[in-house]
Amino acid sequence: MKPVSGPPAANVPYKLPPPLFGARCKACWFGLGLLVLVVASFWSLDLQWRAFLSLDAAASMARFVGEFFPPDLSAPFVRKVLVGAAETLAMSALGTLLAAVFGLLLALSASRTHAGDRAHARAPVRLLLNALRAIPELVWAALLLISAGLGPLAGTLALALHTTGVLGRLFAEAIENAPTGPAFALRAQGVPAGRVFLYATLPQVLPQLMSYTLYRWENNIRAAAILGVVGAGGLGQLLAFHMGLFQMGKTATVLAAMLLLVALVDAFSYAARRVMTR
Repeated sequence: MKPVSGPPAANVPYKLPPPLFGARCKACWFGLGLLVLVVASFWSLDLQWRAFLSLDAAASMARFVGEFFPPDLSAPFVRKVLVGAAETLAMSALGTLLAAVFGLLLALSASRTHAGDRAHARAPVRLLLNALRAIPELVWAALLLISAGLGPLAGTLALALHTTGVLGRLFAEAIENAPTGPAFALRAQGVPAGRVFLYATLPQVLPQLMSYTLYRWENNIRAAAILGVVGAGGLGQLLAFHMGLFQMGKTATVLAAMLLLVALVDAFSYAARRVMTR
């Protein structure tokens, strides 16, 4: 059998791998800038690594951790913790639901649905979304305590405001990146813009919007668990109260409830996202 001969080696184009660092490589300069910032951060901060890694620090930490055991598992206190866990779960769920609704409404104004869409409100609405998510939930809760008072209302509104900024921006990006073919076909037939969104754009982006919402719910359950530190109700309020009184056994029970609640919500959210992506 006659062997198959390939093209001459001289005619084969060889492309050398790019250099590790090039003067025209923007990613290289960006990575170098980040490295410089990290090194400058370590140099400028007064980090007492020697004291942190000393035997005295390890012994103090061991004594502190030992005070958490045994946790308080008395029936009256466990019931109080369960009520706080339910309050935390309700705060996160309601705050996420409100954020999903208002985030979608704002995302419609913050996105350009087709090439001919002027989207006059796009820039100001995106600026509003940036402002909402720039303020952390804890700061929102501290501000809302003045008007809403102590309790879960301030925590729920704080979660809703911050998450509206996050979901609104994510929803707007998903809407703008949706395939334009179905929407163009409906617009060519004279279908109004609202129906074009409902029948062409929304069905394509709905799984992505639900995935974003569930992911933010995971984050909000963690945030809701600590918002009580400023008096916004839930497990965080119990944590701040008992830790302030140095009741470490009760504090350990509250921390265990937080971990269990976060784990359950994470598992449910992960399973729901897997079902939607199949």
